[in-house]
Parts: sequence; C-alpha cells; structure tokens
Amino acid sequence: MGPRLRRFVGATVGRVPVRVRAGLAEGARWTLFPWTSYWRGAYEPGIQAALCGLGGGDIRGWACWDLGAHFGIYSVGLALRVGPGGQVAAFEPNPESFARLELHRRMNGLDWLKTYPAAAAARQGTSELLTYGNLGSTTTHLRYHGETVGESAAPLPVRTLSLDDEVDAGRLRVPQFVKIDVEGSAHGAVLGMERSLAASRPTLLVAFHDDSEVSGVLSVLDPLGYDRAPVAPQSRPGSMVGGDFWFTPRRPQA
Repeated sequence: MGPRLRRFVGATVGRVPVRVRAGLAEGARWTLFPWTSYWRGAYEPGIQAALCGLGGGDIRGWACWDLGAHFGIYSVGLALRVGPGGQVAAFEPNPESFARLELHRRMNGLDWLKTYPAAAAARQGTSELLTYGNLGSTTTHLRYHGETVGESAAPLPVRTLSLDDEVDAGRLRVPQFVKIDVEGSAHGAVLGMERSLAASRPTLLVAFHDDSEVSGVLSVLDPLGYDRAPVAPQSRPGSMVGGDFWFTPRRPQA
C-alpha cells in the first residue's frame, strides 16, 4: 500500500472505533487502522505485561512521561491507570503520529494526559525530523550522530523541549516513571531531564538503537545511581543496542 492510499484509508476506515483487547490499555477506545497490533493487544506483549506490574500493579496518582509516544498505546494505558489524580505527558514530534495520539486522548476523555507535538531533547529549540518521505513509519527520527542528510531524508522542522524547563515552569510534575523510545536520541532527552531525574529518581524503560545513544544515556544515569536490566534476553549478547532496558534507582545503603 502506497503512502497516499495508506493515509486515505487511515483517515476513513482507519478511524472506525474499536476497543483495546488486552495489555496496558485494555478496554480503551481506539481506532481500527493502521497498527492494528495496538488494539489487538499483540504489540510488545512482554513490555506491556511488565508495565502492568509497575508499582506493584497500582500506580494511581503517579506522574509518567512517554517519550516517543507514537499513537499513544502506552500513554493512554498509563493515563487510565494513574487516573485523574495522576498526570501523563506524551511527546511525539511526528505530526501524523501526533494527530492520532491526540485523537486517542480525546476518544478516552483523558484530560490528565498532556500531549506535546515536540521531541524531548537537551534544550528547547528546533531540530529536523528525518522522514525519508514516509511519515507513517515508526522509524522517523532526529538526525543520528554522523548521519548524512540528503534530499531523500525529507527533513521536517520540529520543536524540541527540555523537560527540566517544563518542570521548572510548573507545566509538568516530576515523574515516577519514564518510557523512552526515540529512535536514537535518548541521550539528548535524558540530558534535558537530568535535574528532574535526580530529584524524583523515577524508574525508566529505555529502548536503544545505536552505541552513541547507549553511552550518552549511561553517562547520565550511572552517576545518578541506577541499576539496569534487560526486559527480555538480549538479541546481541554483550551489546545493549536493539534492546529495551529497565533502569531502577539504587537504594541508599543503610
């Protein structure tokens, strides 16, 4: 299916309402197409099962951040579980994905889910989202270190935010949980929230895509006293690239 036809189907048949069958967002209102694995409960079942056990299964009142929210399956699921006394902030710079994220927020009446059409980064400003002509892909990303940007990259200007700045301005609560899956830019995101991480010491779930992302994230989290463990057995033993990792704050010694 070509991009133009896919967008037409997504804007018509794709908006038929369904219910999420299983997983973190079970019971939520959703849209039929694309990414049917979201509402069928088939998307990243191991991660979803782990998130269902977050906080011993009770995260009412928590503040959670979702960096790289896509259509919002984790954002919506977390918002349903934290309830109106909590707060979830979802960040998605891809305008096509953000529109569907915001639609899902409205469909579920989640006023405590704050959606940002922006990328979390080290500082407030602008950057380029490399789309390679397909906004419907989940691999659109900010420029990788050393990545050549040619005409085929079809760069799109996007806003960047430091989440520490948002906290300082009173627009965000410091989090108890942070999920980061930002296609190679997690190191910039954690730099921009370093003060908040030190203050609240949340649990993090981070997906890694290249070595510079790994080293950059560890350079922030290791000095803050975080332990790490893979969510599932690593596909590349000895490398964190391609894996999803829990980061949990180390308890102070008695």
